[in-house]
Amino acid sequence: MKYQKLLSEFEGQLETLESGNGDILFKAEKGIALVEKCIRKLQKEIEGKTFETQSDEIYFFKHVKPQIFSKLIYYVRLFSIESKRPRGKDMAQVKYLQQQIDKLQTFFNDNLEFYNYYRRGAMSLDEQYFVRGNRDLRLPLESFHFLIDDQFSTCQDGTVATIMAYDMLIVYLRKEVDDLQNNLEPQKNITMEKPSKLFWTGSKTDLIELLYALHASNAINSGTVDIKELASHFEHFYNVDLGNYYHTFIDIRSRKTSKTRFLDKLIDMLHQRMESLDE
Repeated sequence: MKYQKLLSEFEGQLETLESGNGDILFKAEKGIALVEKCIRKLQKEIEGKTFETQSDEIYFFKHVKPQIFSKLIYYVRLFSIESKRPRGKDMAQVKYLQQQIDKLQTFFNDNLEFYNYYRRGAMSLDEQYFVRGNRDLRLPLESFHFLIDDQFSTCQDGTVATIMAYDMLIVYLRKEVDDLQNNLEPQKNITMEKPSKLFWTGSKTDLIELLYALHASNAINSGTVDIKELASHFEHFYNVDLGNYYHTFIDIRSRKTSKTRFLDKLIDMLHQRMESLDE
């Protein structure tokens, strides 16, 4: 795909940022700068150019641009929410974060018709929604300067990006609420295993892909184990901090090529091992 190299580089830079040091406000600021730079590169490629087919144009504005633009909306909103987050009692923070989740969900209700169209994977109105020249007077909530350029905008690509961004924000905020509520509950006496001598040397994204695959398979505790408990076990067993694995899983789901990149690689390598033993 034409834009795959740019997207792959962008995903790698974001993964490095998310797994690095620094508080959430620092990461949000760096993320905003990184995404804006990527969008400008993308914008430069599109300006003054025509797509070979209308299907190519629809694909770009329905999938490619929102995949990157959603990260800008995410980091801008994240910075705003976290900079105003009350410091102090956990209960006050839980109340504040829950209010933010409710505000984000209001956007889905206010755009319910398009939200349902996008969620069910409909295509009947794509020519109206994702072809340039059909601009809607109702701009999305985040009217960034990138949306002003008619050569780089369609009626609904910004709305798709906002839906993706708000999905990521809600997952992040719910995890924060869960962590705070766990702090409020009496801690259970958990006997930890002896420190593991194993270290995960692959990427965190690969391990998270494996984690969710095992959770989906119901192969552990007949499927009754919680994803958080399973992630905690992986972190302890492989001496790794998985960070915001909910957020990473959303990124995995949004891949436009293979969503199971690491699992596919495991299958190929196992087949190669078996074939080499048969020789």
